[in-house]
Order: sequence, then structure tokens, then C-alpha cells
Amino acid sequence: MREEENKRSSQGSSVKRFFKKRWVFPAIYIASAAIILTAVLWFQGSDNATDKFDYESSDLTGKKNDTPALEVNSALENLKMPVKNPMDTTVKMEFYDFNASEEKQEAALVFYNNTYVPHTGIDFTSKDGETFEVVSALSGTVSRVEEDATLGNVIEIQHDKDIVTQYQSVKDVKVKVGDKVKQGQVLAMAGQSLFDEESGTHVHFEIRKDGVAVNPTSYFNKPVSELQEEAQADQNAEDTKSPKQQMIEDPATDEEKAPAKEEGTPSDEKTPSEDESSESTNKTNS
Repeated sequence: MREEENKRSSQGSSVKRFFKKRWVFPAIYIASAAIILTAVLWFQGSDNATDKFDYESSDLTGKKNDTPALEVNSALENLKMPVKNPMDTTVKMEFYDFNASEEKQEAALVFYNNTYVPHTGIDFTSKDGETFEVVSALSGTVSRVEEDATLGNVIEIQHDKDIVTQYQSVKDVKVKVGDKVKQGQVLAMAGQSLFDEESGTHVHFEIRKDGVAVNPTSYFNKPVSELQEEAQADQNAEDTKSPKQQMIEDPATDEEKAPAKEEGTPSDEKTPSEDESSESTNKTNS
């Protein structure tokens, strides 16, 4: 019994000595505060805000959203060549540019039906003379697919700002009217046409802005916005032409330019001849 009492007294004295140390109570306070702070943070993290406000699934990231995304990338695209492998093709005939040299203008004339016709696009052929894949130069919507014996099959794709790309002399067409195509998508295979038989197997590529053909070479690897801005500038220049410039470009006929004569003017009245005037003078003298 005495041994047990001695042990208890020694343990009590050691505990008392421990609590008498200066750092014990501050350490206990700091540990308690850390435990309480950890518990608060854990509780806040486990509280889901979405359950509190009852958000719908369409408002949360990662949930299924049936609303279709708007296609805005097409406005940022650079115009590409209408061929799958540009390194395997070459330009057979270029666009007829009124500002080019006479030599280049002559090279861009198509002889058809005993008449020379300005070339309104670019003809691409393969280096080996074989057919090749024709792709969309820009993203857009197919607005025309037509079989034409003269031009070959024709595909037109509508883009923003009244810009249209056209592909002639193609075969094995893989799209139809209403299809939405992406840039680089295969449209058809290169073929032939009666209009430009000298080019052989080729694709005739055109760019039209408001129905007017423009030189595709000026816009390859450039954003579509440049074509839109230049077309707008050309339209503004057309609207601000002086009457003299308009007369030169669209001269009127002789009937339109000649001023109309007014009725009853002296030029319309007959003047008496010299014989009549002398006869009247003789009568007066007699």
C-alpha cells in the first residue's frame, strides 16, 4: 500500500511540476486554436454552395448544355488554296487583272467559241496531270451544286458579307446544297470543262464579292476581313466618282447627249429665200 501511495504522490508531483513550466499553457492555447480553426475550415469546405442555391444543371461547368455554340472561327480564318496538297499542284492560268502588264493579260485570256474571254479565276492543275482532291478554301454553307457541260460541275459556297467561293470543272461531288462545310473539307475531285479544255484536268477557283470576281491571289493566306474591307472601299470609291468619270466609263449615246430642241425656236422656222424677199420688195415699189 505504501508503494502505491508513493507512486501516486510522485506522479502528482511530476504533473504539478509540468504545469508550473511557463511554456505549457501558451502551447495548450495555440494547439486548441489550431484544432478549432481546422474544424471550421473543414466544415465550410464540405458545405456545397450549389446545394444551397439549387442551381440548374445548365448553369454548372461540366454539365450538359444543349444550346448550340455560335460559329465565330469562320470570321477569323485565312483564305487557303482550294487544293488538298498545294505542293503537288501548280497554277495553269491566272486571274485577268486589268492593272497587269499586257503579257500577263494575254496569258489570262480564254479562247472559247471563237472569242477571247477574260479569265475570272485561277486554274490549278496537278504536276503529274492526274486528278486531285478539291477542298473548301473557307468555312461556309453550300449554296449551289450544278452540272454544267460547259464549265464542268459547279459548286458555290456562301460566306459572310456576301462573299462567295466558286469551284468549277470538278467531278465526284461530295456535298449538296445546304451543307455546312469547314475549311479544308474535301468537296470534289478535279475534272475537265469545255470552256477551258487547254487546262486539262484542273479546278477553276473564283472569289466573288457582291457578284464581282476578285483576284484570289491577292488574298491567299490573309484574313477574310481584308477582302471585306477592300470591297467596301471599292464600293465607296464607286459611289464618289465624279460625273466626268461616270461619263467616261458609261458614255451616253448621241441621242442622250444631244440637247432636245424646243418647239417654236427660230431654228425651226423657215427663213425666206433671197428670191422671195426681192419679189416682195419689187411689189412694194410698184
